[in-house]
Amino acid sequence: MDNGRELIAAIAQVAQEKGIDKEIIFEAIEASLVSACKRQYGQQATLRVTIDREDGRYIVYLQKTAVAEVEDEETQMTLEEARKLNKKYEIDDIVEYIVTPKDFGRIAAQTAKQVVLQKIREAERDRLYNEFITKEHDVVTAIVQRRDRRNVIVSLGGLDAMLPAGEQMPRERYEFGDRIKVYVMEVTQSSKGPLVQVSRNHPDLLRRLFEQEVPEIFDGVVEVKSVARESGSRSKVAVHTVHPHVDPIGSCVGQGGQRINIISGELRGEKLDIIMYNPDPAKFIAAALSPSKVVTVAVNPYGLPEARVIVPDHQLSLAIGKEGQNARLAARLTGWKIDIRNESQSRGTDFLVFEEPEFLPEDVNTETVTQPEGEYYDDEYYDDEEYYDDDEYYDDDEYYDDDEYYDDEYYEETEAAAKTPEEKPAQ
Repeated sequence: MDNGRELIAAIAQVAQEKGIDKEIIFEAIEASLVSACKRQYGQQATLRVTIDREDGRYIVYLQKTAVAEVEDEETQMTLEEARKLNKKYEIDDIVEYIVTPKDFGRIAAQTAKQVVLQKIREAERDRLYNEFITKEHDVVTAIVQRRDRRNVIVSLGGLDAMLPAGEQMPRERYEFGDRIKVYVMEVTQSSKGPLVQVSRNHPDLLRRLFEQEVPEIFDGVVEVKSVARESGSRSKVAVHTVHPHVDPIGSCVGQGGQRINIISGELRGEKLDIIMYNPDPAKFIAAALSPSKVVTVAVNPYGLPEARVIVPDHQLSLAIGKEGQNARLAARLTGWKIDIRNESQSRGTDFLVFEEPEFLPEDVNTETVTQPEGEYYDDEYYDDEEYYDDDEYYDDDEYYDDDEYYDDEYYEETEAAAKTPEEKPAQ
């Protein structure tokens, strides 16, 4: 019985350390022992194995049907043989009797060891899956481990995750031991354990970082309405609050730009523009085109999320941005397709007049169309060279490379943070 008591002690220890119900382990061992016994008694045999929960004693029972003439020795026995065990048996009765082999202790010990190890592995996989499924769509700290071709393998603490090439920030280097914040995109269970995919360029990474660094967002006082991101370069974040005494932009920027600088530093210096959300689409689009000044915004009155914007002559390049980035981010942030012209280009034209479409979208309120998180914009529209007015607007990188726009003075205090910095005339 020593082996049996050792088994009981081992099961109790595993159950306590791994959080597995002891009964689950016992039932798994019993099922495995049945499979082992069928090698001796036949695959069609009906067997039952019990393990005493106190002393670990094994008993194997074989079940056969009492018949007049045996046709299958694995499942049947004669009535005469059955009545040797019990005189009360009749034809078609199920006869159950003990057939525990002499060397069954060795077989049971080996099987029990395999089952316990398997249960430990399963419990570990389940524990990790249950732990990380709660972190799906959240931000966690990861440590860079190695490269696997173009992918990067990072450790999340007891579990490795994959950072695919398409989810890495452009031009970001990942060295062994680097600690980085990643967004958990998906957690799936597999036979080898949980599979976790993380991202460094997902827009929600930026959203979650703001939730971590800005208490007002975490508490729900300030709401992030939408995020438009070009990872590693520049992002726009639209914020809103219903509390009249809270400045959402100042809350995100922090004292002396402390909060926004922490987030920008985590994203390797990514430029962050905080925009005040407005339910009025025209005002929201004008704010989204910051730092450019806007003269006029006309929205499509027929239910289509399209807007046409007029800006001062000297600010067209600023409104469009280098390689169309500012216009592209504004379109993503608002969910509106935005066409921008300067005052000279629009003067004497019907630029602000929309033609009524032949077919109107269904279920659209033509009086107010607001889609702050829409996907109506078309990147190809802003990537087209014909959209830009003149290459000379973009020959001078001084404006875009100048860090004065992002210095602490701009993000110093609440009202000052909400103001547009002094624009630099286009060259």
